[in-house]
Amino acid sequence: MHRRCAAVVGTRLVRSGSGAAGRLLGAAGATASGMGSSTSSSLGKSATAPMNQIQETISDNCVVIFSKTSCSYCTMAKKLFHDMNVHYKVVELDMLEYGSQFQDALYKMTGERTVPRIFVNGTFVGGATDTHRLHKEGKLLPLVHQCYLKKSKRKEFE
Repeated sequence: MHRRCAAVVGTRLVRSGSGAAGRLLGAAGATASGMGSSTSSSLGKSATAPMNQIQETISDNCVVIFSKTSCSYCTMAKKLFHDMNVHYKVVELDMLEYGSQFQDALYKMTGERTVPRIFVNGTFVGGATDTHRLHKEGKLLPLVHQCYLKKSKRKEFE
């Protein structure tokens, strides 16, 4: 049985870090569950280009989980990365003021509105079940490591 978590409930973007998107964000904090996850601040009043913000978040982080706080599959996905001791970025859509627009943009990118929507190394890998399958097949951690290697090489040349 595959339960879908697609209800829109709340009002804040979970975002961290520096860079252009980080500067766009306000000061109110929201916490993400699990060790290794990012905590973030909320998005300002403007709903400017959710697709651009999503793409920037994906390019700035090796692992991004678009989630909802009430979704058990999202919790399962975050726990997987936590248990692997992999740093991940969480965007809690039900904490976003424009969460439904972000979810619409994710639908255009991935073909589904359900959460979690998980990206590793800039590539959409699926939901919680797909990600667990990749892990069991031994394919998930190499994708994560590939991203960290790529980022560390980029820093050498900066």
